[in-house]
Amino acid sequence: MKIHMVAVGNRMPPWVDSAYREYAARFPRQCRLQLVEVASQKRTKSSDPSRLRARESSALLSAVPKHCRRVGLERSGRELSTEQLAHRLQQWMGEGRDVALLIGGPDGLAPACLEQMDDKWSLSALTFAHPLVRVIVAEQLYRAWSIINNLPYHRGHAN
Repeated sequence: MKIHMVAVGNRMPPWVDSAYREYAARFPRQCRLQLVEVASQKRTKSSDPSRLRARESSALLSAVPKHCRRVGLERSGRELSTEQLAHRLQQWMGEGRDVALLIGGPDGLAPACLEQMDDKWSLSALTFAHPLVRVIVAEQLYRAWSIINNLPYHRGHAN
């Protein structure tokens, strides 16, 4: 299975790229994490945020490989504990199809894009800096993978 992280933004700070690559490299062949970046729209004082969000969302949807389960990262989505994410990852792997996680730009995902999602996932009620989201998602997916495979990385299980 491949997990396609489809994200707006193609000029991230070096620490973001480095942290993402660190976690992506830890995944085994049978569950690979792959980043697909789409360009963010140029923002000015006179830009219409809803129009920019719609364009970015359209580009994200175009970048999703066919037959993927589509999951939108959205503040109003379902929050998952790490253990719940591990269970969800296990379900996705059992479906036998790839997963695309869509991460919008600074203005999020457009409503029309969200309507096309199979699921919506909220990382937290907190607001995170846009570049940080891809690092958090990569780390949490690796943590979920480590739980599924009884690796020592995750030590947060309650006894």
